[in-house]
Amino acid sequence: MTVYVYLGIAAVALGFGVLVYLAISAIPSRADVAAVVAPPTESERVRVERRTFAESLNSVMPRGYTGWIQRKIIHAGKTNQWTVGGFLLIRVALAAASVLILVATLVLARGPLPTALGIISAVLVLVAPEVILSGRADDRQKAILLALPDTLDQMTIAVEAGLGFEAAMAKAARNTTGPLSEELVRTLQDMSIGRSRFDAYSALLTRTDCDDLKRFIRAVQQADRYGIAIADVLRVQSSEMRVKRRQRAEEKAMKVPIKVVFPLVFAILPVLFIVLLFPAVLGIIGAFS
Repeated sequence: MTVYVYLGIAAVALGFGVLVYLAISAIPSRADVAAVVAPPTESERVRVERRTFAESLNSVMPRGYTGWIQRKIIHAGKTNQWTVGGFLLIRVALAAASVLILVATLVLARGPLPTALGIISAVLVLVAPEVILSGRADDRQKAILLALPDTLDQMTIAVEAGLGFEAAMAKAARNTTGPLSEELVRTLQDMSIGRSRFDAYSALLTRTDCDDLKRFIRAVQQADRYGIAIADVLRVQSSEMRVKRRQRAEEKAMKVPIKVVFPLVFAILPVLFIVLLFPAVLGIIGAFS
């Protein structure tokens, strides 16, 4: 009987995957709809005909969702490794695995605890791609935020020593490592191939999601536009970043007692009470028995 149950679960999972594949393949993509309005050229027609399943999946998904994925991939710094189509393909595969786990749980689980664990596992598998992608992007932006004050201090010292802004940026990028250094190097490369300063800084703002860095880049853009001394801008911005970093550290320190309350009440105090009261309870039981 168990073998037939497993075969039924496998058949349901396989049928679900085939159904998703056929449904996505049957939906007309944006390129197909555009081809009805304006006939494509030969190269465009060949490219559409050779479209992979991941590209087809990307073309039929809502633009808001695919745009969010693209932004998170850019913020995570994985544009050369990850694609929206590949992420969606993994998403569909894990959704099928989640359905398989849920069906297996409902069929095979005996008791409330195994059923609850199976449902929780299915939900975790279902939301795992978004959580991992968002976590990678947030970690990278936090690393940029932490490295920004020290990098601005180095740039301020270099500019006050007589270097230009781009030379100071290059020196700070060489002397540090991490996501901020990578973004500064890429910005300098954009300017070296002929891109204007404003466009290169705007591209940097697009690739990052750090409010302090955006504020600094906008200040640099305004200084470049109105002829303000860049050394003054760097000095003010670096001082402001140091103050904000100290305020964030103080804020985290103020949150520590509140975060300690829950493990203290639910994990530490019960064990402490057991250790302290167990001998007294044994003594009371021995005295009255």
